[in-house]
Formats: sequence, C-alpha cells, structure tokens
Amino acid sequence: MASSVPSLNFTFPPLTSSTTNSTRISVRCGPRSNRGPLLKGRILSIEAIQAIQALKRTQRMDPTQIQPHISKTLNRLIKADLIAAFKELLRQDLCELALKVFPAVQLECDVPDLGLYADMILALTRTGLDENVDELIDDLEKVGEIRCDDKELVRLVRALVEGEQVESTVRVYELMKKSGWGTTYGIDEYVAKVLRRGFKRFGKEQMADEVDQQLQRSSQLILGKH
Repeated sequence: MASSVPSLNFTFPPLTSSTTNSTRISVRCGPRSNRGPLLKGRILSIEAIQAIQALKRTQRMDPTQIQPHISKTLNRLIKADLIAAFKELLRQDLCELALKVFPAVQLECDVPDLGLYADMILALTRTGLDENVDELIDDLEKVGEIRCDDKELVRLVRALVEGEQVESTVRVYELMKKSGWGTTYGIDEYVAKVLRRGFKRFGKEQMADEVDQQLQRSSQLILGKH
C-alpha cells in the first residue's frame, strides 16, 4: 500500500550554529522488541527524548496534527538533537514518522547530507516502504548536484544497491556524473566497484562497463602523474 507521506521538498539555507546547551543522559527508548541496538556511546538529550515522545503521541492520537507539531517541536532542537531524534525514530522502525521529520533534518544542512539519505533509504527498504525512495532521489535531483568527494556517498550508493533500487541507483549515478564524478572529482575505487557490481546485478551491463572504463581511465591518469 502506498504511503500517505507528503512530498518532500527541500531548500538548503546556510548552516546556522546554536550555543544552546543541553543536559544529556544515556537512554533506551521503550521495549527492545526487534529494534536495532543503541550504538555504543550514543546518547539522547532530554529535549530529544521529549520530542520523540511528543511526536509518537501525536501520531497515535491525531495524525493530522503531525506536520504542525513537527514545526512547533523540532524548531526548538539544536541540530545534534534533531539528528539524534531522527535516527532514534529509524532505530524504532517508525519510518513513516521519520520520513515526515526528514525535511526538517535536511533544512539544518547547507548541502544534502548523503549519510542521512542512506540511513533513511536503508530503513525504508528494510520495512517495506521503498516506494518512497524515488521521492528522496527526486529531491536530490532538485538540488542539482551532490558532493562526489564525500565519504557518505559510499553509504548512499551501497544503500541503494543493497535495497535493490535499480532506477534510483541509475539516477544517482547520473547525478554523480553531472556533479563532476570522474572529472572535477577523482573516482573513488570502492564507490566504482559497488556501482559496477550493482549494475551487473541489475542487468545493466552497459552501465557497469562504463563505470569500469571510467575507473581504468582514472587509474591511468594517476599512474601517469607518477
């Protein structure tokens, strides 16, 4: 069944900083059930815990008030707490709620955070909500380019390949080339290998060969410089 999550549309204003100090405590939110474990050293502030609880309560009692509540609640959080709350929603497999929070998280970034996109995509494919993945890629394309030298690009590509997101993988690859992958930016060998294997798995032999050729040209240029 298709998700009723509204369309995601991001703009990326300059990143602002906050000097708000938060008291932080270690926490486990709710019963463990089938959730993933808390990451070692991971902590949630009191503000983040309260935001998560308030969002879950609103979702349960009156889902029509989620968007107004997100605007009211999340605007009070500093960036670190906002991201921590978002990741905790993913850990609890509350993906539809996390997807509604995701635009607010990305608005705190001056450029798209590809690592958070990867986290969202992995959670969506894990919980059977992968019909929303293309919508996330739509928003990346609207931005026009991505950071091809960002190590989080590896995570994004792997998330798409592992989630069997064929069309979205192709679209991200085209966006990478548009953003200067292999021209302005050097080709990361690991990213190239993940893409090549993914395209072969998807039956995209021509694209796999193209990636392989790009990697060979890049390697030759590096050797030529030495």
